[in-house]
Amino acid sequence: MPPVPHRCHEEEPVLVHLVLDDEIQRYVQDVSLREDDIARELRAATTSQVFEHNMSASPEQGQLLSFLVGLMSARTVVEVGVFTGYSTLCMARALPPDGRLIALDFNEEWADIGRPFWERAGVADRIRLELRPAVQTLDMMLADGAAGTVDFAFIDADKEGYPLYFERCLELLRPGGLMVIDNVLLAGNVARPDFSDPETDSMRALNSTLLEDDRVELSMLPIFDGVTLAYKRARD
Repeated sequence: MPPVPHRCHEEEPVLVHLVLDDEIQRYVQDVSLREDDIARELRAATTSQVFEHNMSASPEQGQLLSFLVGLMSARTVVEVGVFTGYSTLCMARALPPDGRLIALDFNEEWADIGRPFWERAGVADRIRLELRPAVQTLDMMLADGAAGTVDFAFIDADKEGYPLYFERCLELLRPGGLMVIDNVLLAGNVARPDFSDPETDSMRALNSTLLEDDRVELSMLPIFDGVTLAYKRARD
């Protein structure tokens, strides 16, 4: 029997995937979400105090981040983009008592919303908040010899800076470390060739670059606003 010829992407059928409407989303939350009062109250405080409250991670995403940090047995985490600290709280809880989460942001007012909740959860001593442009802090860490010492990195900040954050976080990650990159679909705009703005163009460029980057194992998940997992390969 002759071999089946390879079909190019343009000829492959589009698979039908489940669309998560409100009813299904509520069901997923009902049967899988384990959000406690502290995390729930932080989300409520964000909604009531910050106009841009939709920038916060969803509870399902926070739970996924906590799951991944624990699965990696991570001891050192870098978070690029804190906002009000919901994802910070979730990841810090998954760290051991002597673990460290280095949280990078520039807006102290937003971060201050999260601080009391970090305290209430008993994880404030695991969080080191660095308030300056994230690239500066990442460069300082590399200059201080932190390359190859980070177990887990989460990027959720200004999209135009993603290529810079990716390169620096990859250098900081140990071989076998995991990077999670948020908002890689940008509400689907990256898939619309007639749509262009600086954030979308930057994200498209990063997504295309990652596909060809042999330094990482790659999986893009079409959940939330698109999440890419990049696992740093060990070099021979």
